Amino acid sequence: MARKDIVVLGAGIIGICVALHLQKRGRAVALLERRGAAEETSFGNAGLIQREGVYPYGFPHDFGALARYALNRTIDAHYHLSALPTLAPFLWQYWHHSRPARHAAVARVYAKLIEHCVSEHDALIAECGAQDLVRRGGWLKVFRTARERDRRFREAERWKSEFGIEHRLLDAHALQEAEPYLAPVLAGAVHWTEPVRVEDPHALAEAYLKRFSELGGEFVQGNAATLEADGTGWKLRTAKGPLAAGGAVVALGPWADVLTRALGYHLPLAVKRGYHMHYRAAGEAQLNHPILDVERGYFMGPMHRGIRLTTGAEFALRDAPRTPVQLGRAEPIARELFPLAERLDNEPWMGARPCTPDMLPVIGPAPRHANLWFAFGHAHHGLTLAAVTGRLMAEMVTGETPFVDPAPYAAARFGR
Repeated sequence: MARKDIVVLGAGIIGICVALHLQKRGRAVALLERRGAAEETSFGNAGLIQREGVYPYGFPHDFGALARYALNRTIDAHYHLSALPTLAPFLWQYWHHSRPARHAAVARVYAKLIEHCVSEHDALIAECGAQDLVRRGGWLKVFRTARERDRRFREAERWKSEFGIEHRLLDAHALQEAEPYLAPVLAGAVHWTEPVRVEDPHALAEAYLKRFSELGGEFVQGNAATLEADGTGWKLRTAKGPLAAGGAVVALGPWADVLTRALGYHLPLAVKRGYHMHYRAAGEAQLNHPILDVERGYFMGPMHRGIRLTTGAEFALRDAPRTPVQLGRAEPIARELFPLAERLDNEPWMGARPCTPDMLPVIGPAPRHANLWFAFGHAHHGLTLAAVTGRLMAEMVTGETPFVDPAPYAAARFGR
């Protein structure tokens, strides 16, 4: 039987970063995945390392937004009616934690992770020689009405005061200069200047994985559901045969609850599904920055593959059939704003973002098992917080002093 110091379950961007940081600290690490690395949720995202993302995405509380969502016709949110009875307890807690005072308290805790997201990725990017996969210059949150623009301008100024988030405020003329191929229908934009854009998130994950392997880490295929206690450690089956490890880290993203429930934990986890499609830019058109069309609820960003159009959240059961209706609603609106040519993918990609109702990830030891650790529930910020989570988890596992206080992210906060 092969033996390792620790096995990391799940080779999405979170699991890869955890495994890499553990291997860098001299541990013998196996990274286990049922498929190839970063081929699930980590494959498709907006490609942003969001230094500005101190407020995790909350559930709206204003009546107008709730009324629009109830009609189930928006781009930024869609739900499966059949899933609502199952999702209701999660949604109720999510709504509760999204109340303004509570959301602000969550942001103060969340910001402790977010503030390190660019610097921690930069360290790994430099180590891996992956600088060609990232671009500086931030991204744009664009507005169609003066009312929304002015409200968001005030919000940006408040975030600057509270969290030190750097930005530029662009009026319609400045925005047109920054993005000359956008239709002149916008009232302005907030330019978040500190975030880093990743032009191929899958390739970045593979670069991190390559460095893990160069340091002696082993990537193996297997089923995490075969994990079982083995004395003071753990064992499971892999394509290469049985594997034993002194410790295990669960980094299974939207599938984390499959294993945690089998181990007796009942954490309040759910998923927000999302879709993307790539397009060729028509003619000589260029999109210089990723943009979020706030009042329409979709995102466009330049990628190596083409212009990636991504949707908001779909509230559905994780394994329910795909329903890319949000993408269908977004595409004609996006075409009016920017000259998109033909689709470049055979079909829309779909992924599932693993979420907790309090919008904080689960990072830390399992409450009732020795040598078992959790690293999941990062919602919209899996890529953003991957390098931070990798370092924080490795420091906890190896007994170092954590560079961020991990207490607020512990699974024990749910009491189950």
